[in-house]
Amino acid sequence: MVTDSDGYVQIIEYLTEHLSLFENCEGANINSPSVMEVIEQELSEQIILVCSQNEKLSFNQRNTIIREVDAIVYDLEEILSGVVNNPVTSEQESFLKEFSLLIKNMFDTEIHSGVFS
Repeated sequence: MVTDSDGYVQIIEYLTEHLSLFENCEGANINSPSVMEVIEQELSEQIILVCSQNEKLSFNQRNTIIREVDAIVYDLEEILSGVVNNPVTSEQESFLKEFSLLIKNMFDTEIHSGVFS
């Protein structure tokens, strides 16, 4: 599973190395979506893409992926607990998009290596 992999640990370390992006919220528009809303939106888009690109995934495999994403969102919520409800800045949003792509790449790798077979 993705959340049990060394790659996931490295991705979480990558996030923690960039926590300073989330400490300074200057420049955030009060009408911007929250950090959590962006996390949920970006991860949802990437996981929909994973599933649509891998049509042979069974219902159970797709459910496993969704459970993994739920665990990832929970981890992100814990790590970013102090800022998840803050309006997102453009720099934070860019980082979260990149981070979501890294998560997608992990799922792609796991699927193509046969873990979800």
